[in-house]
Amino acid sequence: MHTETAKARLDKWLWAARFFKTRTLAVEAIAGGKVHLNGHRVKPGHGIAIGDQLRIRKGPYEFIVQVKELSTRRGPAPVAAMLFEETPESRATRDQLAELHRLSALAAPHAERRPNKKQRRQITRFIGKDTSH
Repeated sequence: MHTETAKARLDKWLWAARFFKTRTLAVEAIAGGKVHLNGHRVKPGHGIAIGDQLRIRKGPYEFIVQVKELSTRRGPAPVAAMLFEETPESRATRDQLAELHRLSALAAPHAERRPNKKQRRQITRFIGKDTSH
């Protein structure tokens, strides 16, 4: 999926590589300092080239990727995955963090099901928000 030029806009490439669902979200992330190109903050319209390194922060996760191909068109996910290569350190860190989140979610108490009508009434009475008046 090479383009005619040797550079592509950063926001369009992030959208085409499926890091963000819309270009607007990509622009907001770039403007908010969540995306660094070769270690520097850049503007959404900045050009990227093959071989550039991107540091992309999405929530608690951080991706460090090397640009392999350029594209400004959003295609299927398997094609988008060919546009970049994630560093092994980045992948290991993300996997470790995902496992940590999974384990902490298991330790957190959660209800097996939603409360039934009688239990909801008891909760409402206990909280003190009687809606019958």
